[in-house]
Amino acid sequence: MEIVEQRLSEQREIVRESQRIVTAHHQTEGAGFVVRRPFPSASLSFVDPFLLLDEMGPIEYQPGQAVGAPDHPHRGFETITYVLDGEIEHEDSAGHRGVVGAGGVQWMTAGAGIVHSEMPSKQVQRDGGRVHGFQVWANLPAGLKMSQPRYQELGPANIPVATTDDGLASVRIIAGEALGVTASINTVTPIVYQDWTLRPGARVQVQVPADHQVVLYVFAGAIEVGASKVSVADGQLSILGDGDWVGFSADQPARVLLLGGVPLREPVARYGPFVMNTEAELQQAFADYRSGRLGEITREARIG
Repeated sequence: MEIVEQRLSEQREIVRESQRIVTAHHQTEGAGFVVRRPFPSASLSFVDPFLLLDEMGPIEYQPGQAVGAPDHPHRGFETITYVLDGEIEHEDSAGHRGVVGAGGVQWMTAGAGIVHSEMPSKQVQRDGGRVHGFQVWANLPAGLKMSQPRYQELGPANIPVATTDDGLASVRIIAGEALGVTASINTVTPIVYQDWTLRPGARVQVQVPADHQVVLYVFAGAIEVGASKVSVADGQLSILGDGDWVGFSADQPARVLLLGGVPLREPVARYGPFVMNTEAELQQAFADYRSGRLGEITREARIG
């Protein structure tokens, strides 16, 4: 009986292997800022439940050059903005306003609809500086697409950090859990979002629920994934197979995003800023936006 139980335990603890490698392409967004985007693309429309992954920068802006994404609508999904360098100002039609600085996160559940603005802070627009960060779009299930919009903003002090026993790898836990530490963000659906920093010789093995689809995106250096040691380089995304654990290592300094979520397995009808389940719902979203039902961002008049 003891041998059988040991074998069953070993079967449950499966390390995920890399199933596909996707190289990010460059694309212009918003008012003209360049992103590095592994998906969506012509060959990969989304990785359920994630709809988009954009790396913004890194870029060094000169004074007066910084650009962002002025007022634009969203419905049916969540936008997650994670800032590594610089400052991003957020405003929306529900009256939320804030500045997310380096190490901070803004998690917006658009739900039934909202008009949103994401711009470099006034200081960065005036003085220039380095801007680097990520935006992830996470889909909402059909039953939550018309939910009340929600906004969560966390500064760097509220993003927990954990370190491996040997000190060669550390992780900032934006959502979910890693190395026994749980994130402060309250997600609508089960999502794991981790930012790993690896030193040479780092070996990471972290548990992720078996029902999650998991991807790794390398944005500095290179890593080897799984027992097969598949190489994933800077600007590449690895889509992982089934398993209970995610394992990767680095022989050089590296930075890696780990994203995981439970696939919704629902129809996706999307165009631009709206993601619904049917074409009729998509057309209704555009009609609601044109008629003003998603509201508008109100700003105080500036004198002088």
